[in-house]
Amino acid sequence: MPMHNLILKLQPQYFTSCSIDLSVIIPAYNETSRLPSMLETTLDHLNSASIQQTRTYELVIVDDGSKDDTSALALKLAQQHLNSDIRVVTLEKNLGKGGAVRHGMLHARGNRLLMVDADGASRFEDLELLWKKMDELGPKNEPSVVVGSRAHLVKTEAVVKRSVLRNILMYGLHTILRIVGVGHIRDTQCGFKLFSRRAAQQIFPVQHLATWIFDVELLLLAKQLGIPVAEVPVQWHEVAGSKLNVVKDSPSVTIGRVDFWGQKVQSTRI
Repeated sequence: MPMHNLILKLQPQYFTSCSIDLSVIIPAYNETSRLPSMLETTLDHLNSASIQQTRTYELVIVDDGSKDDTSALALKLAQQHLNSDIRVVTLEKNLGKGGAVRHGMLHARGNRLLMVDADGASRFEDLELLWKKMDELGPKNEPSVVVGSRAHLVKTEAVVKRSVLRNILMYGLHTILRIVGVGHIRDTQCGFKLFSRRAAQQIFPVQHLATWIFDVELLLLAKQLGIPVAEVPVQWHEVAGSKLNVVKDSPSVTIGRVDFWGQKVQSTRI
């Protein structure tokens, strides 16, 4: 029977064998307005005839200490989809998106693990593009990472419509990426990334940044661990209600950069 319950404490699963094909990790902070439509789109795809026959899945919604009724809503939505395996995890305090993603990844049961934003900005059907690329990158379940990319949309209305400050921040980030050594990835910040279980086992236990810059840390860790990373174009559209505070969060770029310089990875390969 699918498990629909509020989970405050879980035992990490990252050193156990996988029991399903795909875990979808959804970090959520004050997402009562955007989560319902995102969840419907996600389940429509995963429950489609072609996918359902070949792939088992779970959704892990991680409420990152929301101040609204995100957890209650997520539980209500889970009750409306009793044939789907949906777990709702409520963190007692807000950790930041990176902390919520890490928590979900460490407790997921999938052979492949997808992180996806709760806003529904990425077209979920494009998971199949990432899946196909991972089949090529790690045909025998080798450690591998495939990231969705919006780089091809740079001059389109989807990106131009973003705030000027947010675009300036992104351009500044790209400069830092070249400095720290992951400039070959054109879009590090797209919240649509697929990890093989063996890659997740090596990366997430040593992740420590919890702010929005955590995406860069994940890619830097993959590079240091010798894990191949591929980038795949995906469709994306701006969704109102971004949790990124340009003024408040900008200093984290500098702080994160200092962390990157001194970071060394000690991880057991599995």
